[in-house]
Amino acid sequence: MTPKIERYLAEHKPPTPCLVVDLDRVAENYRILREVLPAARVFYAVKANPAASVLDLLVALGSSFDAASIYEIDACLAAGAGPERISFGNTIKKERDIAAAFARGVRLFAFDSLPELDKLARSAPGAKVFCRLLMSNEGADWPLSRKFGCEVEMARDLMVRARHLGLDPYGLSFHLGSQQRDPGQWDIAIGKTAMLFSALDEAGIELRMLNLGGGFPVHYREAVPSIDEYAAAIHGALARHFGNRVPETIIEPGRCITASAGVIETEVVLVSCKGYGEELRWVYLDVGKFGGLAETAGEAIRYRIEAGRPDGAADGPVAIAGPTCDGADILYETAGYRLPLDLAAGERVRIHAAGAYTSTYASIGFNGFPPLTEHYI
Repeated sequence: MTPKIERYLAEHKPPTPCLVVDLDRVAENYRILREVLPAARVFYAVKANPAASVLDLLVALGSSFDAASIYEIDACLAAGAGPERISFGNTIKKERDIAAAFARGVRLFAFDSLPELDKLARSAPGAKVFCRLLMSNEGADWPLSRKFGCEVEMARDLMVRARHLGLDPYGLSFHLGSQQRDPGQWDIAIGKTAMLFSALDEAGIELRMLNLGGGFPVHYREAVPSIDEYAAAIHGALARHFGNRVPETIIEPGRCITASAGVIETEVVLVSCKGYGEELRWVYLDVGKFGGLAETAGEAIRYRIEAGRPDGAADGPVAIAGPTCDGADILYETAGYRLPLDLAAGERVRIHAAGAYTSTYASIGFNGFPPLTEHYI
């Protein structure tokens, strides 16, 4: 919670549920990342929070952008980003969207399979392409599973194939999972990619770029390593595995730029118990999984939730759920949340570090509820 957000909520008392984002904090987070990883080119992961205010700010600060769709590409262009500052980083693209991006001037594309590479060769001839490697995502609170990336042996063959198809085999990428808590995972991934750089060099292909992905975590309920620790781990791994031949590096941060800049304010709709004598209370909020808190699935992302009581106020165990008529709309049941014993319907509760992966996860009209209202200050 920044003082700026605190003042805004106190003065305006916007209807709930609402997300309030402090753009000064977004700018500060971006600058910190540039300071600790000065050699890396920042491609902001637009999907984290694609609000026009955020994109406008990051364009002015000099960021580049990792876009997941033609719609995100158009949003970046509308904000003033040149097409040379945009990567079409989704490995799953409609061919007509590839063609549309290419027509708009985008020349950097991700892929992880032969069919996708064939689409790129047809619809983005001569473009720079990078192959995404499959990683385990061990240590991540929000793993990306096996949906993205391919094995090293396949990546080698695909990069050779890219050259034969007239594309520019530009580099390799990986992603270690969102909210990655283990800085050491970058050493493993960079070591694996360095070996592939060498294998492709022997095949006559000189790669020039390594995309280190995102995954840098933020502080929710539990402490995480500092961004300086991640930067040190990355610098050390690049020096160990590439020596004096470190390629151009790209990072794709999203969560670590916008999450801590935002707070969701929500209203308690109901506090109840399921039986006589039960200690566990159920707290129902006017925002839930379908209103923007999709990352609570499996209780993976555990937000800090504050009910505005002084330290030491009496509290007790709670399950926390959303307002919809859907049994899946439960945020936390086993994660050990506690809220004040006197918490009642009508009170406001704040969900911290909610500036990323919330507003864009909100459904449009499920159960008739409108999407999360956004305020950028």
